[in-house]
Amino acid sequence: MLHEPFPTSMRVLEDPQSQSCLVLGDCLAGMSCCQPASVDVVVTSPPYNLGIQYNSYDDSIPRSEYLRWTRSWASACRSLLSPGASLYLNVGSKPKDPWLVMDVAAVFREQFILQNTFHWVKSISVEGRTGAAETYGHYKPINSRRFVNDCHEFVFHFTLNGDVELDRLAVGVPYQDKTNVDRWSGRSDRRCRGNTWFIPYETIQSRSRERPHPATFPFQLAERCILLHGRAHIRRVMDPFMGLGSTGVACARLGIPFLGFEMDEEYFGIAQTRIRASIKAPTHTFDIPGDPAAGEHPRGDKQ
Repeated sequence: MLHEPFPTSMRVLEDPQSQSCLVLGDCLAGMSCCQPASVDVVVTSPPYNLGIQYNSYDDSIPRSEYLRWTRSWASACRSLLSPGASLYLNVGSKPKDPWLVMDVAAVFREQFILQNTFHWVKSISVEGRTGAAETYGHYKPINSRRFVNDCHEFVFHFTLNGDVELDRLAVGVPYQDKTNVDRWSGRSDRRCRGNTWFIPYETIQSRSRERPHPATFPFQLAERCILLHGRAHIRRVMDPFMGLGSTGVACARLGIPFLGFEMDEEYFGIAQTRIRASIKAPTHTFDIPGDPAAGEHPRGDKQ
């Protein structure tokens, strides 16, 4: 995995049980030590530069500086990807700054092909057959006369050439109309899920105690990305912005080697604990009905 040792200033934890290598330190310095073409999947969510209060990072730098930094870590990731690799980039914005997502995607366009775009839906209201509306998932209401509540984020699927074949049925769903089984698949009651993914946060009682990182994503999001790429084609998954370790949790559950970087010591410790606790956990089935609820959005106010 390495072509040279990590700097001695970095703390490195290698855990054979979870097949994980966790590095406390800056991801750019860490990735420069890794062997080229040694990573098959990246699932990550970098700081959005929205002024979120992290422990060890300034999330309010000038846009031009933020995009230069984005270009640097995107290039570092690219150098580590194998030819058939996937990079899943979760990025969000706020109603007052909607172009941020596209600015970040435009930086990646310089080095990658955008193969798929997914919409991570965290809360949704639907009318059933009776016409009654029910809300599923969690969101943070926006008190505004101009903007609606922000209940989704983007997950961009980048590849090197746009030709990576995916295991679409690994995250598929059953046909609602069973006559379509013979009409479309002819073999199994499973179809492509599509690009709208409803994955709600778990309900928590104390954000400071149960989810101290201000901008984490559920491990199910990372798990779905990994399975879609195809487990048989994965030697190692990486997250350069590990946070509380959701991507590492997904890898531990799936038995896939993981490399994660995190610069904050508190988040790093929590990630280590979560990943160890997830070894050999049952694989998620991705049938997430969710209980009707309307709760606080864990990623903070993005107005």
